[in-house]
Parts: sequence; C-alpha cells; structure tokens
Amino acid sequence: MFIIETYGIAVVFCVVTMFAWGSWANTQKLAAKDWRFELYYWDYVIGIVLFALLFALTAGSMGESGRSFLEDISQASNDNMWSAVLGGILFNLANILLVAAITLAGMSVAFPVGIGLALVVGVIVNYIDAPVGNSTLLFGGVFLIVLAILLNANAYRRLSAQQQKVPTKGLVLAVVAGLLMGLFYKYVANSMFPDFANPIAGKLSPYTAVLLFALGILASNFVFNTILMRKPFEGAPVSIKDYFSGTGKSHIMGILGGVIWCIGMSFSILASDKAGPAISYGLGQGATVVAALWGIFVWKEFKGAPKGVGGMLNAMLLLYIIGLGLIIAAR
Repeated sequence: MFIIETYGIAVVFCVVTMFAWGSWANTQKLAAKDWRFELYYWDYVIGIVLFALLFALTAGSMGESGRSFLEDISQASNDNMWSAVLGGILFNLANILLVAAITLAGMSVAFPVGIGLALVVGVIVNYIDAPVGNSTLLFGGVFLIVLAILLNANAYRRLSAQQQKVPTKGLVLAVVAGLLMGLFYKYVANSMFPDFANPIAGKLSPYTAVLLFALGILASNFVFNTILMRKPFEGAPVSIKDYFSGTGKSHIMGILGGVIWCIGMSFSILASDKAGPAISYGLGQGATVVAALWGIFVWKEFKGAPKGVGGMLNAMLLLYIIGLGLIIAAR
C-alpha cells in the first residue's frame, strides 16, 4: 500500500485535506436551488463510500509497504473494525447537524464555529491519546484559532443585527456539531497500527479504517437522515420519493461533495503516520479558513455588512494563518 515517507509530504497532504474539507460544501450550493440538504446528503454519503472503496482497492493494494487492503480486512479484529465504524457514526451525526447549520446560518459562520470547536476538542482528545509534537506550539496555535472563531462570530452577530435576522438555531447546531466532530477522529486513529510500514495483527491499515469509517456513515445515515427527513430543522418533511425526483445535476453535485470530503479524510489519515493524529487533524481543520473565504468572497454572505466587520474578518483570517503555522511547527 502507499504510505507517506516524510513529515514534509505529510504537511502537503494536510493542506490538501484543508482545501477539500473547506470546499466540499460548495457543491450543495451548486445543486438545484430547491434541492433540500436532507436529499443532497444521501448522495454525499454515497460519494464518501465510493471514494473510500476505490482508494482501498488502488492505493491501498499497491506496492510492498504495509499490508494490502484485502489481506488487511481479512485479519482485522472485531474491536478495531467497530472502532472505525463508531468513528463514522459519530462523524455522521455531527456532520448532519453541521450541514443543517450551514443551511440556516451560512457557510462563513457554520464552518468557523462548528469546525473551530471540532479543532479544539479534536486536538486535545487526539493529543491525550497520542502526545506527538510540542504541546506549547500546538495548543498555542489552537488558542489563536479560538480567538479567530470569536471574531468571526462577533462579525456575524453585527451583520445579523443589521439584517434583523438572528440565526440562533443555526449557531446552536454548529456548536453541537463541533463538539461531536471533535471526537470521531480518535476512534479511527485508534483502530489502526501506529506505524503504517509495520502492520500489527488485528489492527487496520489506514485504507481499511477509512472504508469501515465510511460504511459507519452509510449505515447510520438510514437512522439519522431518515429522522431528519421526517422532522427537518427547517421546511416541510421530505420523502424518499422526493430524492428520486431530483435532477441529475443535483445528484452528481452530492456525490462530488462526498468524494471531495473523503479525499480530505483519506489524506489526513495517511498524514497522521508522520505528523501524529493531533497535528494531522488540527491542520486539516484549517478548512475553516478556506470555507470562510468561499463564503465571504464568492457567495458574498457579508455583502452590505456594517463598518468594522471587514476588519474583524481580516483579523480572523490572520489569526487562523498564524495558528496553523504554529501547529505545523509543533512537530
């Protein structure tokens, strides 16, 4: 299987993760305007599973390093398999809430709040499990990103006050999603053998872990998303009949969103071998910067904002960049 050999390459993979995780949600905006996110989400999950399977059968089965996918999954212990699946279940619950928050509060708010909190919780939890890197630099970077989150939230509060629309429900959903999302990564990381070049009996390769993680998302989606379709956070209930009435473009956009996100997840997991789970996860969550830029400059979510908001957003981005730099230097 393909593995990363140096920390420098691991950082590049984390940057790819950052852009993938910060950009996938744009596909929801590119689907039909009346295409509900509950329906979009089925295709998104299908995209995650398809890419995870394809990646396992290709990069996860080539070369002499590690253990090939089919050999790996045949020897995996039940505990490790369920750990990866549980990671998928936790992620799915968090992500459904995050997508709902994007719908209600906008991408430039839901991503910084939700993913920012996930960064803080995730780095702490993963560092406790595997304390790799300089803790002062690592948590210093996390602190700066927390300050950036507060600036972004304050900027949106000022915008909401001007537009007389306070997305309280969206902000609450983003907070809950962030707290849950900070927990999923450790279960995937704990299911794998720590040195990808030296397999351990019963443990999973990164490719097997990501595929089982994806299957956990798919299985739980029949529960979480079905409930959401019947009792949505916003709008009337939708049915599976509505899903099959969607346009080809809407279905393709959903699948593409899932593929983009799973590229990020796969690259992050591969990078964790050389970077450590805390740093790999933390760098990937720089997706907040990318998502905020999309929301601000492409989707114009802050168009017409009152004076001073632009300065807050610029300060937010600066703090994010410095914080991410500290996380990179922590290894």
